[in-house]
Amino acid sequence: MPAVRPKKFLGQHFLKDLDIARRIADTLDDFSDLPVVEVGPGMGVLTQYLIEKGRDLKVVEIDRESVPYLHEHFPALDGKVIEGDFLQLNLKELFEGQFCLIGNYPYNISSQIFFKVLEYKNQIPCCSGMIQKEVAERIAAKPGSKTYGILSVLLQAWYDIEYLFTVSEKVFDPPPKVKSAVVKLVRNDRQQLSCDEKLFKTVVKTGFNQRRKTLRNSMKPLLGKENEAYSSPIFDERPERLSVADFEALTNIVAAHLSESIRK
Repeated sequence: MPAVRPKKFLGQHFLKDLDIARRIADTLDDFSDLPVVEVGPGMGVLTQYLIEKGRDLKVVEIDRESVPYLHEHFPALDGKVIEGDFLQLNLKELFEGQFCLIGNYPYNISSQIFFKVLEYKNQIPCCSGMIQKEVAERIAAKPGSKTYGILSVLLQAWYDIEYLFTVSEKVFDPPPKVKSAVVKLVRNDRQQLSCDEKLFKTVVKTGFNQRRKTLRNSMKPLLGKENEAYSSPIFDERPERLSVADFEALTNIVAAHLSESIRK
């Protein structure tokens, strides 16, 4: 295994603590029989440990400088480096069946990556990696928390989320202005929602668009100013108080009373 120059991270910040990279690679050990897709391998600081584990690995890298470096220093990746934008990929073409996703995810697109995971939730039973600490806290937040929001609900509907550990800014060179964290998402047993999935997403996003207001006010874009649905006590709550099951129930209420203008 070559001595690997740390991956470019957060622009010009370099991860220098290789033990962190090893610990991130270990997060997939419970799914050792599944192939792995790594997002943004850069110079291979995490990749080297995934290769050590003998994983069936493919990596997706958009940086043109990193791609030749990976080819040169990691012969095991021959034919397995995909140059391009992960967000634009058809993930069904990477592996026929299920696979795990991992990475030191670029902070500016980490939320978009998780939304893409949701699109392929039946193909990705486990997703782990390092993201900005604030985002990690948000997706792992429970109802009633100030950080509980759209991404929390949509991800927790399909995944059990574990905030594994915080990563100090001191392990980067130079240190970034924010802390990082490692999270792990494992697909839960839910096969389908008890409501229309598309409307569920709309209801969640509409509710949190005005998170400080009660649902009676935030649901007006869907139900109008006056609607008999508002007789339900759930509309007296603020969105951050609702669990996934509560949002399913709310979605069914909205579906039954959806304004005619929205139906058209």
